[in-house]
Amino acid sequence: MTLDVPAVPSPAARDVWSTISRPPLFLTTKPEYDFRAGVPDAGLFPFEIWQDHLARQFRDLPRERLTYEDPRGHAGLRTQIARRLELARGVQVRPDAVLVTGGSQQALDIAAKVLLRPGDRVAVENPGYPPPRQVFTALGARPVGVPVDEEGIVVEAIPPGCRLVYVTPAHQFPLGMPMSARRRAELIAWAGRHDAVIVEDDYDSDFRFTDDPLEPLYVLDPGRVIHLGSFSKVLLPALRLGFLLAPPALRIAMEKAKYFTDLFSPSVEQAALARFMADGELTVHVRKAQAEYRARRKALIWLVRRDFADVLTLLPASAGLHVTATAPAGMWPLVRAARRAGVWLYSLGDFTEPRDSLHGLLLGYGAVPSDRVQTGLGRLRELM
Repeated sequence: MTLDVPAVPSPAARDVWSTISRPPLFLTTKPEYDFRAGVPDAGLFPFEIWQDHLARQFRDLPRERLTYEDPRGHAGLRTQIARRLELARGVQVRPDAVLVTGGSQQALDIAAKVLLRPGDRVAVENPGYPPPRQVFTALGARPVGVPVDEEGIVVEAIPPGCRLVYVTPAHQFPLGMPMSARRRAELIAWAGRHDAVIVEDDYDSDFRFTDDPLEPLYVLDPGRVIHLGSFSKVLLPALRLGFLLAPPALRIAMEKAKYFTDLFSPSVEQAALARFMADGELTVHVRKAQAEYRARRKALIWLVRRDFADVLTLLPASAGLHVTATAPAGMWPLVRAARRAGVWLYSLGDFTEPRDSLHGLLLGYGAVPSDRVQTGLGRLRELM
């Protein structure tokens, strides 16, 4: 017996989803030479110590704690994050200002949901990190690219009427420079005049190699700045733990948004991270990782200046897990050829609007060991 089911249209997604690019194809195997920007070295992670902390939390946490967690996050972890922010970044904040999230991506999504209405204009850096632009678009907002110069986002180029400004002031992505003190003051003043909110993404400032970091924008105006942080670069992306600091007027709304997004972040991992930080192991890990990344960065910069001076011009940068080099012509054909040859990296044009309006390469050193930097760059040079 067959049923005579009338034909009906297939369900359709909102039109906006056809305008948003698909998530990148994440590699299931490690490239032979991994120069992707923003990828930390999982081999540096203290797995045995971390496993001990996880096992201890499963063993020692009261059973009643292994249920629904406070959506704001584990109290001990929020305390440790507040303490680390004060010691490492000069941010004096109470634990109740910290909201634990599933990485900085979820923190950004929460901020956007709380603040933006369909049709609102949002200023983003150009060149800049693509996912925030896509988050804003998916929520019906209208992202507007704002040029960046050697001091950071060009404040006078921000269009009036922007409800939110998204920036990466500690280490501009992808160009690498920090936002100058003068430009920070200009941005804070602009936001005050236009009743706008600033979202600062502090995605990888744990790794600095020269001067002391400038104060986060949050310190300059905690009533108008949302500060995003993440443990993805300093530990592992797979942990999916981050946090945000919200202005007092927005905290309750953001706690609600977090709750309705996923109820809470994983309890055991939060408790393990809290103990990992309280025992000083995060500080030890950062110190060791920074020394290793410093050596890789030094080798990479030296080789680029020696072997690529006719093609690439390095931009100054003092933090993070990548350096950027400009080039006189488009790099995308080279990037494609390099990936086929086992060398994975990004083109600067991948992060510009319109695409490829700037030419160059991003060279990450987080995931490629020092003894493979030279051979990897040598293979890239052969393809030019």
